[in-house]
Amino acid sequence: MTAPIEVSGSEAEAQPDAVLSGVERKAIQGRSLGQIAWLRLRRDKVAMAGGAFVLLLVVVALPGVTELLVKLLGSPPNQFHQNLVDATLGKPNGAFGGISADHIFGIEPINGRDLFSRILYGARVSILIGVLATLVSVVIGTVMGIVAGYFGGWIDTVIARLMDIFLAFPLVLFAISLVGVIPAKMAGLEGNGLRMAVLVFIIGFFNWPYIGRIIRGQTLSLREREFVDAARSLGARNSYILFREILPNLVAPILVYSTLLIPTNILFEAALSFLGVGINPPDPSWGGMLSAATELYTVAPHFVIVPGLAIFVTVLAFNLFGDGLRDALDPRAR
Repeated sequence: MTAPIEVSGSEAEAQPDAVLSGVERKAIQGRSLGQIAWLRLRRDKVAMAGGAFVLLLVVVALPGVTELLVKLLGSPPNQFHQNLVDATLGKPNGAFGGISADHIFGIEPINGRDLFSRILYGARVSILIGVLATLVSVVIGTVMGIVAGYFGGWIDTVIARLMDIFLAFPLVLFAISLVGVIPAKMAGLEGNGLRMAVLVFIIGFFNWPYIGRIIRGQTLSLREREFVDAARSLGARNSYILFREILPNLVAPILVYSTLLIPTNILFEAALSFLGVGINPPDPSWGGMLSAATELYTVAPHFVIVPGLAIFVTVLAFNLFGDGLRDALDPRAR
């Protein structure tokens, strides 16, 4: 039998300093939930690209920035350039719809207005209506959903039936009829300012049940959690539990659904403008530009392509960013 090998105590002991010699020690740092979500989102290149485009679009639509870009790269949105249009055919002179150093997106047929500046001003309209309408929907839907999910009983029944009524409402027909009969001036607003306010109200007020159902379902789950029972056992009031315990845990689904609801509202505004009940000309809007292009697409195809691509890329960017944000905030939802 072979004798066991004796190992001295000094050699058997671990030598962390010797093993880690030459390696810089770093203190272990904890990460918050927000930091972890940001790391996940940053690894999603597609979502980051969508978020970058959304950020760029928001910056471009800011007051002052739009005017500066138009001054540098285009001309005023309602300025005619009929000298650049063929008087007989009504099509822009030159190739590719009159694209040049002065008109990088080309010009409109017939009147020669600069497409680049009209796309920028149309982006301001779409972003403003989409964001404000989403804000209205989120506020109403969050309050109604959290109240219905927490209290339950007859309150939940009434709010649930109210959601069903709103979801069954013919929103497009109502919007067409309401926008068509609004007065020229109301509540200190007039013209397209009044129309934008009405569109924000219609789109936001009648779309809240979508987010309301999501918040209600999340609240039904949260109200049975231990931290809610603990707050209730300590004598916390319902208002405290709703807005200090439950609402902070609903921030993630609210953010995710908001980013997915904005492009839907942008499409709805474009559809109403396309039907002639949105923003009145000559003020530019993407839907209005598409509506005007339907009669001229054979003369100038770019007149359809440019606003159509603007709507498509914007909606796609919001959806990609919203999907990435959902995966980052709740990886189990993949």
